[in-house]
Amino acid sequence: MASRARVIAAGETNVGMKRTHNEDNLMLIDDDHLYVVADGMGGHASGEVASQMAIDTLRDFFSATSADPEATWPYKMDKSRGYEENRLITSIKLANLKIYEAAQRNAKLRGMGTTLVGILVVEEGVLVAHVGDSRVYRLRNGVLQQLTEDHSLLNDYIKMKRLSEEEIKNFPHKNVIVRALGMKESVKVDTQIDRPQPGDIYVLCSDGLCGPASDEEIQQVISSHSDLKTASNKLIETANGNGGPDNITVVLAKVMGVG
Repeated sequence: MASRARVIAAGETNVGMKRTHNEDNLMLIDDDHLYVVADGMGGHASGEVASQMAIDTLRDFFSATSADPEATWPYKMDKSRGYEENRLITSIKLANLKIYEAAQRNAKLRGMGTTLVGILVVEEGVLVAHVGDSRVYRLRNGVLQQLTEDHSLLNDYIKMKRLSEEEIKNFPHKNVIVRALGMKESVKVDTQIDRPQPGDIYVLCSDGLCGPASDEEIQQVISSHSDLKTASNKLIETANGNGGPDNITVVLAKVMGVG
């Protein structure tokens, strides 16, 4: 039987230069090989409520299903997917429903939501899941590749018609996302399996990093700092140095060995 890749991880979050409070959250659960970034939205502190609810729900669900693999799940298993993929998707769908229901119950929380990106190290490789415009990249042999596709209005426009670099740069609705946890009663979760190689570094981040910091800057910073905690802090410094318009959150997970 194949064994999971061995991974070490570190993460950091920062309010940025323009915001008064941090609506981002992150989670590193080494025991479950699960790493998550959530970028809340909704203002008036409700964004941080949504992102915290997402993190808590995933943590609780993974804890419950680790302790009791026969525990009853709130959603049916998709037979076309493996156990661990079903487990991750179910936890995210459950988080979506909890956020949505909380917003329906409490007028002050109406309209809150959160993006979510997560990686789960499984026997088949690294399972990547996401909803929204937070991203997962992989740095391999000095090359940074974006693995997720933004669920944003801008990305929809880019896919529908070829926008020039100038039009993309000046797009008026860059912050509009078309999919997030809490927007509707149910949510579609995009997943994929990535086959890791020793030395790969997976980068999970909110758009507070990948907005102001270019892919080249992200690649350069990580390649220049072998310590993951230092690299995380330097990435935040880079985003803040470029204006820091939003909360910034990053998790770096390095593959130390495979098999």
